[in-house]
This record gives sequence, structure tokens and C-alpha cells, in this order.
Amino acid sequence: MVDVTDDPEIPDMGNLSEPLRRALGDRYLTYALSTITDRALPDARDGLKPVHRRILYTMRTLKLEPNGPFRKCAKITGEVMGNYHPHGDQAIYDALARLAQDFAMRYPLVDGQGNFGNIDGDNPAAARYTEARSTAAAFALMDGLTEDAVDFRPNYDGSEHEPVVLPAAFPNLLANGSSGIAVGMATNIPPHNIDELVGACLHLIKTPDARDETLLNYIPGPDFPTGGVLVESRAGIAEAYRTGRGAMRVRARWQVEDLGRGQWQIVVTEIPYQVPKSKLIEKVAELITARKIPILADIRDESAEDVRIVLEPRARTVEPSVLMETLFRQSDLETRFSLNMNVLIDGKTPKVCSLKEVLRAFLDHRREVLQRRSQHRLDKIANRLEVLEGYLIAFLNLDRVIEIIRTEDQPKPVMMAEFQLSDVQAEAILNMRLRSLRKLEEIELRRERDDLVGEAEDLTALLADEALQWDRITDQLREVRKTFGAKATGGARRTLIAEAPEAEEVPLEAMIEREPITVVCSKMGWIRAMKGHIALDSELKFKDGDGPAYIFHAETTDKVLLFGANGRFYTLPASNLPGGRGMGEPVRLIVDLPNEVEPLALFVHRPGRRLIVASSAGDGFVVPEDEVVAQTRAGKQVLNLKPGVVAVACKAVRGDHVATVGRNKKVLIFPLAELPEMTRGKGVRLQKVPASSAPLDPSASGLSDVTTFDLADGLSWKDPAGRTRTETALDDWIGKRAGAGRMAPRGFPRDTRFNGGDGL
Repeated sequence: MVDVTDDPEIPDMGNLSEPLRRALGDRYLTYALSTITDRALPDARDGLKPVHRRILYTMRTLKLEPNGPFRKCAKITGEVMGNYHPHGDQAIYDALARLAQDFAMRYPLVDGQGNFGNIDGDNPAAARYTEARSTAAAFALMDGLTEDAVDFRPNYDGSEHEPVVLPAAFPNLLANGSSGIAVGMATNIPPHNIDELVGACLHLIKTPDARDETLLNYIPGPDFPTGGVLVESRAGIAEAYRTGRGAMRVRARWQVEDLGRGQWQIVVTEIPYQVPKSKLIEKVAELITARKIPILADIRDESAEDVRIVLEPRARTVEPSVLMETLFRQSDLETRFSLNMNVLIDGKTPKVCSLKEVLRAFLDHRREVLQRRSQHRLDKIANRLEVLEGYLIAFLNLDRVIEIIRTEDQPKPVMMAEFQLSDVQAEAILNMRLRSLRKLEEIELRRERDDLVGEAEDLTALLADEALQWDRITDQLREVRKTFGAKATGGARRTLIAEAPEAEEVPLEAMIEREPITVVCSKMGWIRAMKGHIALDSELKFKDGDGPAYIFHAETTDKVLLFGANGRFYTLPASNLPGGRGMGEPVRLIVDLPNEVEPLALFVHRPGRRLIVASSAGDGFVVPEDEVVAQTRAGKQVLNLKPGVVAVACKAVRGDHVATVGRNKKVLIFPLAELPEMTRGKGVRLQKVPASSAPLDPSASGLSDVTTFDLADGLSWKDPAGRTRTETALDDWIGKRAGAGRMAPRGFPRDTRFNGGDGL
């Protein structure tokens, strides 16, 4: 006797082992395949995922026909979950609810009664409150289920059978679209118009080798249930359909509404597909609050059954097209729909298909359905003809048949032996009613037999001839077009196809109404914009311990530049500055000015002007003001600084000479022509200043200030009493650039700043 447990060739079935890497790989692969084929990707033939297919089939078994009664969605969900789809009831109900949403489905497959959600993004009511039944489109997808049109398979526990795929009278995959995320792959297919899809199918039947570009003559683009305007170029759409991947821009549809007396407003009547209206309005309202669209004053939602979003411009001088182009760039009034036609071919193999391949898969499926239904009908006719032949034999020998039935204990085998009847024929004769023995019934039987023989000949010819099959499919597609096409209710195209507009940059001045303002910035960095040009010496309120630092006149179309001690320039649109009713906002919240960096200058940007910048190390240069305008909150680095060095001055260039002063009160004057003009850098040495004896305190020594002036007019500064003094005899301080300079004239400010540090 051999102990098999000692045999190394026979594994221990109670304790099997395998490498962890292989075990995880096998199990994850199984999970991935299940997700791809049974959950996320639709079948190219009927355009449905298993959950949707099971919902429709369950509604058919519950006899929820388009003209029949409604049933509670909780009942439908329970039947689907219990019989075919062993997953969460909420997931099933969410899928059912989406099939009923006319803003999500171009051709809804469920007729819902109750709250099934809305375009605002609200969720449907609970399943116990809503009711549903099938639509005509859903029944068109299932036409032929009882005629062996498709294969059936056992459900998850073997107690029921479900269809592997639906017969699908129309290309539902493209008609209603689909989206899903699997493991390592995803799909996103937009809805299309059935009338156009049928036209493309008919062309493909006539010309099987048709080019992809030719199909665009029939299908110019998606047809979204929410309408909108498709603004993608024809070449872009053609490439997306050819490769199965791409993106298409969809815009809201709008119109200008005249209010009289020169007033107007914009009304948006259709929004892009899959954009919740409430979130769209909320986003635009945030843009208005943040003053990112200064020419837009307000947005209102006046929608009822239809979409009506009202946009009010800030002024009637605003161009409607300029306002809408700005909104298209900054909000979801324009979106990009990503096309990814990744589908299951024959229900098994995932593949990214072109438009032609998807239509081809549908047509091949329709041909198979036609063949199976025809063969099923042939089999039914053969069975019926067998019975009819038995009936006719009984009529020809009626007296003898009656005699056998009356006298024989087992009439069936006797009749089969005497009249050469089959078991089916003998059973049918025995089950015949007495009223069927009348002469008129014999005539009807002969007429029925002749009709069935003719029908069987036609079906046999159909199955033998491919051309006849495509002719029959063509007739079926034309019937679909009559039912769901452009002339049917709701069948006309909803999405307008327009030329792709050229992307034009709208200047800030075109978006903002020009109004005078007074910019006020405190010593602690709180900035605000007062309406109008107020007197610059007006008394203003500030926080305790704070006071004025900068105050100047500007306009809402201006840009305000801020120069920091870190050598960076920051740009603040004047229209975005906080209002003057309060104390304003910290400027550090508007731009990314570090807390340890002090602002050195705040002024209105004047195009074409030149600035002179300098550092505490005595270096500096001239920079065109147009080159310092920053496009981001982080600002733009212009003056490069070494560690321990800070920027000390930024002045507008006015005159032909430069005056510099150090912390040691030595002044140097030299011609402006000796300074280079740069866009960024450390610059050149302006004045030789002593190195700092305290590295952590750059202000202890080094350069203090710089200014420019006309030598003929003299150098001006404010004395300690606040009076302006002008010195014209400057020969003692004129020297070469990078010199050490001489002590300042008597009465020079103690803070060693020209013009009292008033900036520009």
C-alpha cells in the first residue's frame, strides 16, 4: 500500500501553494476581464451594458409595454437584482433612472413617471416613489426575442435564462451613446441622430467599402439631447470618427433679447451635454464675484420646462459676441466631449473602433438576427405544415377516423399505422374539436397550407441569397426611420453644427467699462479702489495703527504695478481691486507677495514708459515698463538679487541724468546714457557704496535711493520741513558712474530718500 502523501508527484489538495505574484496576477486579471466585459464596456451590437440589457428584459417579462400600465421602480429593481443582476439595488436604480432621463438619453428607453432627476443635477427620488414602463425604442431593441433571434444563457444561479444580446432594430450604441471606466481602459461615445445613422447604414449596405470621410455626409456629428452648438471643424470630426478617438467642442446656444431703449440681455436656451445647469450658473456667479468677467453684471436662472439663463451686461456698449467669447473660455458654456469608441466586438473583445466599424458590427448583427428569425419561422412553418397534412388526411378519411376513435382502446397507434401518420399528426387529430369537422374548416386548412408553403419558399430563398437579406434589412431600417426619424416627434436634429470660430484674444479694455477710480494702499498693505477721482489729500479711514502709503488716480481699464523688495513686479488689474466701502483687502492675498517682502512702489502702468531699478548693492539698470507686466499672481522677476541684497528703488525715467544716494549720505550724479537698458538682470554698478556690516540688515548700509532728472532744471528733494528744495549748482556731485560720490548738500533729507520716498 502506497501513501500518496509521500509522493512528491501528487500535490496536497488541502494545502496548495503558488507564488504570490502569479496568484495576484491571475486573480486581478480575472477581475479586470469581468469589469471590462460584464460592467463597463457596451456591446457594439445593441449598445448596451449587461445591467441595461437586464433592466429592459425584466421590464419585458413584467409586460411593461409602452401603452401599458406603470410599475414601481422598486419592483423592477428588485426583479432585476433577484433574477439577473446580483449587485446593489441603488446601482441598478441609478442605471434605470438614467435610461428615463431625456436630458441624458437622446432616445430614452424607459418611460418614467415621477421625479427622475433634472438637468440641474438633482438626484432622482427613491425607487419606491417612482414608476416606469418601456418606451417604443426599448421594444424595438427587443423585437424578435421570442423568435430565436439571439442566444440565451443561464443567469447567475441557473434558475432563469437571459439574452446574451438584444436583436436591436436600430444602432443604439451610437443613437444613445455610452460611457464607462474599466480596468486600464474606458469608453465615451456621444449620442447621434437615428435618421442620420440609418442613412449611413443604407449607404454602407449599398457600398460596403465606403470611405470613412463619406459617412460624414450622412452623420455630420453627434446629436446631443440637450442641443447646443458643435463648433469642431469637419476635419477634426472626420479624424475622430476615423480613429475612434478625439475631442469635440460643444457650446451653449444663445440669442440677444432686445429690452428697448438700447438695453439688451443675452438668453441661453441650450447648454452643453452633461453640464449640470445649477453648477454652471454657480460657476459664472463666482466669476462675477471675483471680477474675472467685469463686463458681466448678473446671471439669472429663469428656466421652467425649458432652459432659460439670462445674462445681463454691465453696460449696453458691450459687444454681445465679446461677452460670450469670454464666457466660453472661462466657464462650462463651452466644453470638450472626449470621444473614445472602445466597445466589445461580438460581446467579447474590447476594441477602439472607427465609426464605420461600429456601423458594420451593427449591420452584421442585424443580418444574423434576420437569418435566425427566418430559420425559426421556417421551423415553425414546417411543424405547422406537418399538423395541417394530418388534418387533411383526417378529413379525407373522416368516417374511418371516427370509427377508430370510437372502437379502439388505443386509437393513436392504429391511426398511425393505417394512415402513415407521425406522432405529432396523430396527437393533433385526437385533440381536434368536433366543431372543426365542418366542411368550411377543411377549406380554411387548405388555404392556410398553401399560404405557409408560399411563405416557406420565400424564406428559403431569403436564406440562400445574401442580396435578398440586405434588401430585407434595408426595408426594416426604413421602417425604423419612419418611426424614430427626423419626421417623427422629437426626431429632428437638436445640435446645431457650425464652423469652428477663430480663437481671438479679447483685450482687457474691451471687457471693462472705463470708469475713474482712486487707488488707496495703506502702510500695512491694505488696498482698495474708491469710485471717482477724489482729492489726493482727502481724509480716509484706516485700521488702528495704519495709515496711507500710496494714493493715486486711475481708471478701471488700467493695470496697477507693484514692485517688491525681492526685485519682482506684480500686476493688479484695476477692475479687480476691492471696493472702497470697507478697508479693502491685503495686497498679499491678491498677488503672491511674500510676507517678509516690503512693497517699494505702487503705480499705474503707462505703456511705453521706462523705469530705473536699483538694489542695495548699488547695482541697477533701465527697463522698459512694458517688459515688467506680469501675467500671473507670482509676478515677474526683473532685478536679480544676491543673498543679503534687496531692491531699494523703482522710479520712472524723466530727464537726462541719474542721481544716486547711499546710506552714508553720499550723492553721485552721472548721465543717464551711461546706464544700459535691459529686461532682466543684476544691472551695472551705479554707485560705489560700502559693504553692509550687518548682513541680516541690508538697510544698515548700501544704496538708499535713485532718481532721474533734467540737469538744466536742477535736482529737487524735500527738506525735513516738507518744503521742496532745488539745487542747480551740482558740479561737485557730477562724476563717473560707479564712483563713490560726495556728501549730500546741506538740508538733504535724513532718510536719504529723494522726494520723501513718494515712489514714482
